[in-house]
Amino acid sequence: MFNITRRSLLIGASLSALAFGTLPALAVNDTVRIGMDVDSVSLDPRTARNTTDYRVLDLVYDGLVRMNSELVPQPNLATKWEQVDPTTLVVTLREGVTFHDGTPLTAADVVFTYTTILDPKLASNAASLFAPIDSVEATAPNQVTFKLKHPYAPLLSYLDVGITPKHAVEAGHDLSGNPIGTGPYKFVRWNRGSEIVLEANPNYRDGAPGTGEIAFVTLGDNTARAQALEAGDLDMIMTPLSPDDVERLADDERFTHTKLPGLTITYLNFNTASPVLSDPQLRHALGMLVDQEVIVEQIYGGLDIPGTSVLLPTSAWSYTDTIRQPSFDMEAAAKALADLGWTKGGDGILQKDGTKLSITLSTNSEDSARIQTIEYIQNVMQQVGVDAKIEIADFPAWIANVRSGKYDIALLSWVNLVDPDRGTYSQLTSDGALNWGKYSNLQVDAALELGRSATDQQTRVEAYREAASIIAEEVPYYIISYTGFDAFAQETVEGGRPDDARGYVRGLMAQ
Repeated sequence: MFNITRRSLLIGASLSALAFGTLPALAVNDTVRIGMDVDSVSLDPRTARNTTDYRVLDLVYDGLVRMNSELVPQPNLATKWEQVDPTTLVVTLREGVTFHDGTPLTAADVVFTYTTILDPKLASNAASLFAPIDSVEATAPNQVTFKLKHPYAPLLSYLDVGITPKHAVEAGHDLSGNPIGTGPYKFVRWNRGSEIVLEANPNYRDGAPGTGEIAFVTLGDNTARAQALEAGDLDMIMTPLSPDDVERLADDERFTHTKLPGLTITYLNFNTASPVLSDPQLRHALGMLVDQEVIVEQIYGGLDIPGTSVLLPTSAWSYTDTIRQPSFDMEAAAKALADLGWTKGGDGILQKDGTKLSITLSTNSEDSARIQTIEYIQNVMQQVGVDAKIEIADFPAWIANVRSGKYDIALLSWVNLVDPDRGTYSQLTSDGALNWGKYSNLQVDAALELGRSATDQQTRVEAYREAASIIAEEVPYYIISYTGFDAFAQETVEGGRPDDARGYVRGLMAQ
């Protein structure tokens, strides 16, 4: 069944009226337009970086597994897997699968995908997720064997990376701008900064999807996206959204509303390589200037849950609310800063040994709530004498600076945190590939290594809680909130509810 949208009905009726002078039966529109806050960065699943990348790639590619709504790995390109021993995983592949160019999928494509992800030349964000892999071998035409350096508990949860065509890449095809997958949708075009268009794959193994075309439309302003949905120019929008828009849309019977606990944290990333911010006691004191209640309840309109540590409630087996970051207390923060030797000069700015306590807060320009948040934190910091400044830039320029360490405190988020390892190991171990703030603590390193290598869940629990406790005390990250997930779709859209809080939309495949 194709999806019908309010916009298509109006257009169809108008064109028919012009042709015949009367209003005929309503026409069917087979396109669903999904509003996104940022443009994609890469459509190569090995180098994906942001939410838009992941949502598009989930439709274009298949991974070995697919996570269900409870984040349990399910067969996808893999029909089964067997943990032969603690360091050997044998995966059996589905037969008869072809890429969008008609080439059969083979074990060689799986081997190619994972070996290139691990190749430093590719600079894949996912490389650290697969660092424990010692080798990947095609042990039969439809079988791949992963040999690990040590037991690695989260591996199955990460095997949803889209499998890429070896032949195409080796022939020089650029998957980042023109993807070729085995998924239910085929790439049509990408108008940079505007839209990415996909069409149904008629040869998909489960049959052609019910929605003929899906367009991911970039519209950076959150409220503008909501207004576009109301006007019928978009068929679906998702978090991030402003609280006022969520409240208004939730009361509008024209739209379906999906609300889920998220798999995302919104947090402050402290650059510990900064001479001032290298002191964990100073970072702890600054953490007491983060007023979570105002930020979460007023700026984010109560859509999120105040964070307590790097552990997420959605991973209930590891989470505990007994681990706590510094709580908001301006008086205690001022005293802590004074105890560290920071005293106000004649201009009211805190200084120590002739150096002012100057800090720049930064975020991206596309999210008004983020901008309000750092403006509010700036105001609080200034009240106690911190020389707090703000830098705001569009997402590509801003994230490039963060990645290169050109920041003091950045407000950003991590998404798709399906396991505690995914939000901690690469980001907070001393040599972590995504440790942009250069945080280093050997005890945290050891705990996070144990958390990913232990086969016993209780051992993993204890390891992650140990690491989270230290991180909460030393504050390389300050978790502002566990982000809630809201999505709205035209009530006429079939399958208009996202699959889960990652915002994946294979529900649109329904026939």
